[in-house]
Amino acid sequence: MAPIHKNHAFAVPQFTIRDYSSFFAAGALCCTISHGAMTPIDVVKTRIQINPAFKGLGIISGTRLVIAKEGAAGLLTGFGPTAVGYLAQGGAKFAGYEYWKKSFVQIAGDQDSAVKYRTAIYLGAATVAEFFADILLTPLEATRIRLVSEKGYATGLVTGFTRLAREGGVRELYAGFLPILLKQIPYAIGQFTVNEFCHELVYRNMTEETKRNLSATSNLAIALGSGITAGFAAAIISQPGDTLLSQINKGHGPSGSMVYRLTALAREAGFKGLFAGLGPRMILTSGLVASQFLMYDGIKHALGAPPGLEIHKEN
Repeated sequence: MAPIHKNHAFAVPQFTIRDYSSFFAAGALCCTISHGAMTPIDVVKTRIQINPAFKGLGIISGTRLVIAKEGAAGLLTGFGPTAVGYLAQGGAKFAGYEYWKKSFVQIAGDQDSAVKYRTAIYLGAATVAEFFADILLTPLEATRIRLVSEKGYATGLVTGFTRLAREGGVRELYAGFLPILLKQIPYAIGQFTVNEFCHELVYRNMTEETKRNLSATSNLAIALGSGITAGFAAAIISQPGDTLLSQINKGHGPSGSMVYRLTALAREAGFKGLFAGLGPRMILTSGLVASQFLMYDGIKHALGAPPGLEIHKEN
């Protein structure tokens, strides 16, 4: 990555449109591949959340029931909107994070301020990037949920999206926008901020020569360890939002505005209920986040994209 360290000249890389296009492509591919590969798990998870016949089942027993009822192809229900949704969301999130991080560094104005306020820069960049990415994701996530939850609703992505837009309009397409923000923004904050600090912790006491001479295995170990740790953090801080999103998708909660429904559901669930199922989700999310960062860096390198901007504090 292109570093901004203390005792170095304060220089912010000037990314071009081509650079941001590469960031977008790398983010889009890493997210659509990782989330697309998890479609069978998402199908079973959604069935367990909303179908009484699946109540009390686990992932393995739920998978067996889906296959028994719908065949193996049933595990790929909703693959189209999942792949397209996270293609758009992933590209916007990763490219947006690079853009907003650089913008906030420039707003900081000088080297010392950028390093001093790096946590705020990470948090702000992740939040703004995820907000705009979720504008792209929400209608496709709504389509996915309908395809998975209502058998025979449509034949696929295009027919499902068209029917939902025709019958419910923009309001129905974006009915889940607030719950998705409550899940995805904390997720992005954990994913990016913790990954940044893990790298900083590892590199802080290395000389520049040591960094340049790290073996491919060492770089892979650092990236993998940072990604797994960031995945754990992302799962923990986004778990309440994920729980509430699941409840909303099941139609639970009182009638009224979305804010009122979410507040009532959170109060009803309590602290323990909001974090139910955290263990398995931490395992899944750690693999998801780690694989995304590994693929993102690899695809960027293959596309000839420049390194991202680092703001690390050195001893």
